[in-house]
Amino acid sequence: MLNEQLINPKSIVVVGGSNDIKKPGGKIVKNLREGGFKGILQIVNPKDNAIQGLPSFSSVNELSETGLAILAIPSKFCLETIRILVEQKNTKAFIIISAGFAEAGEEGKRIESEIVALVNSVEGCLIGPNCIGVLNENYKGVFTSPIPKYTSNGCDLISGSGATAVFIMEAGMPLGVKFANVFSIGNGAQTSVEDVLEYMDLHFDITKDPPIKLLYIETINNPKKLLKHAASLINKGAKIAAIKAGSTAEGSRAATSHTGAIASSDLTVRALFKKAGIVYCSSREELLSVASIFNYKELTGKNIAIITHAGGSAVMLADELSKGGLHIPAIEGSDANKLLSFLHPGSSVNNPIDFLATGTAEQLGIIIDYCEHKFDSIDAMIVVFGSPGLFDVKNVYDVLSVKLEVCKKPIFPVLPSIVNAQKEIAAFLNNGNVNFPDEVVLGRALPQVFKTPKPIPKDLVLPEIDIATIREIIESVENGYLGPRNTAKLLDAAGIPRVKEVFESDKEKLLSKFQKKNFPLVMKVIGPLHKSDVKGVILNITTIKKAAKAFDKLMEIKTARGVLAQPMLHGLELFVGVNKEENFNHTIICGLGGVFVEILKDISAGLSPLSKLEINKMISSLRGYKMLQGARGKEGINIEKYIEIIQRVSALVEVAPEIIEMDMNPLIGNPKDIKAVDVRIRVEK
Repeated sequence: MLNEQLINPKSIVVVGGSNDIKKPGGKIVKNLREGGFKGILQIVNPKDNAIQGLPSFSSVNELSETGLAILAIPSKFCLETIRILVEQKNTKAFIIISAGFAEAGEEGKRIESEIVALVNSVEGCLIGPNCIGVLNENYKGVFTSPIPKYTSNGCDLISGSGATAVFIMEAGMPLGVKFANVFSIGNGAQTSVEDVLEYMDLHFDITKDPPIKLLYIETINNPKKLLKHAASLINKGAKIAAIKAGSTAEGSRAATSHTGAIASSDLTVRALFKKAGIVYCSSREELLSVASIFNYKELTGKNIAIITHAGGSAVMLADELSKGGLHIPAIEGSDANKLLSFLHPGSSVNNPIDFLATGTAEQLGIIIDYCEHKFDSIDAMIVVFGSPGLFDVKNVYDVLSVKLEVCKKPIFPVLPSIVNAQKEIAAFLNNGNVNFPDEVVLGRALPQVFKTPKPIPKDLVLPEIDIATIREIIESVENGYLGPRNTAKLLDAAGIPRVKEVFESDKEKLLSKFQKKNFPLVMKVIGPLHKSDVKGVILNITTIKKAAKAFDKLMEIKTARGVLAQPMLHGLELFVGVNKEENFNHTIICGLGGVFVEILKDISAGLSPLSKLEINKMISSLRGYKMLQGARGKEGINIEKYIEIIQRVSALVEVAPEIIEMDMNPLIGNPKDIKAVDVRIRVEK
């Protein structure tokens, strides 16, 4: 846990401080001195008596007590140095810049573990090792540049990569993105991204603390902690965007079901972020675009007016907004005609509102006023205004700056002329604004922010299920896939409707259970993992004779253990799957079954436990959602029943966390009913 000695130290020692500002130890001393640190600054360097005008000690033994130690020395010297600081100098906060620890091999890992144990023994805080350090209002404890000016309403940045933190700051500052606290956690030996977020949550005050949190995460050590504190911060008024790197599943394990084939760490992380209310970003560019969006008024509706003097930019922007689910509605009627009368001939107000390259600041102000007060269908505006280099556009940007402040509807400025209008853009940013230099990047990010839901309330209620029976089954089975009988029992105990089926390895026993009313049948081989790959499913069996022939054919398949027979149902094929990533809650996946999940991967995912609202959003986000509703004369399904089944699956895995994979493909749905037809459940205890 972060402590006062790290956040607001009264004294700092730089172990490994240098006169050479091209070295980390030298640059840290320079940044601390120029960054306004007001406490006692001590330097340890056995080779020099003075470092950058300050006296230098030859050993940490010579120091007075110090609150924070920043180490820029080889890893092999860090353990003993920290031991002296902990035991003799009352030091309880450490930033280790040095590399060569767990990332370098077993010996480095051992040293890192011993350092953590030492720091923990005095309830201290360790940032790093292998990091760039910490930036905050009180001190600039990093060896890098640039050093952004601390802004209390700027962005807090927590990064698992020091270089990435630098790149984010470098790219953000020219956009007008401002920064507050920056934590580079490096290896995260003791303090993780989740721990920093927890501290921010526990101490958050919306009236004085930075409202925007940006995260770059390489490892999620504690998903539940991340979910808890991110959701808490957002509920308090903060906004969070994050990149999770290293989320692909290649090489992680062999896929043994449809769920296994489509599930990935990325899918699970996206589900976690969605549940917490975190905006998922795929790049630094997108992260900064989202941060810029956070700086403006919140978008509360889908209808956007594009105001521009550049037709091509407007077309590209409209394309991206539409792809993301936002609308650019036509603007028509008497007010539209009146607006057109204020503009130059050849202008258009249909939306995009194009007021030509000769458009003036006055015209821009009139257009914005009409969108704000006259066009009720418009929820927000995007203004694209660059410069061909013919005239000064400062007056245009001044009008825009005023409108950003006074309008209730959000306005997002795209000022792309970073060369021709460099001075004018700089003045615009100096007024406290943020610029989007690329309309396509904004067009991709804005729908992502709009579609990210608020955190789900903690007190969601799951359906009642037979917990005792479920636990009895789980505790009695071995690891691996459940047999058909235990699978059926588990579904029944969870209240998940299923088609009635017969399983036998003996043909005569199987045939004796058929009656005329059972036909037509589906017969499936039991044993092979992927039945369709071995032609292990036979449809539309209408007689006992055909059933006997089908049994023989299926049992000829290698690894066949028996045959399952069930009535043949008609309706739309659906899919529900479950996957369990280590340390995460279960990821529940839904979509259309058959080709839609196997090839097109038209799926949506959520993290258990799932509320009805979450499931409804999952289903409605499917590309094939209109098929579920019924389209082109074909029946849809009972969506309420589909929601209930998914929520019952969530209830099942909550009481049976040993279920690490579950595959219901297909369920057959129609307007009246939905039943599971083929189900595989894998347990690992």
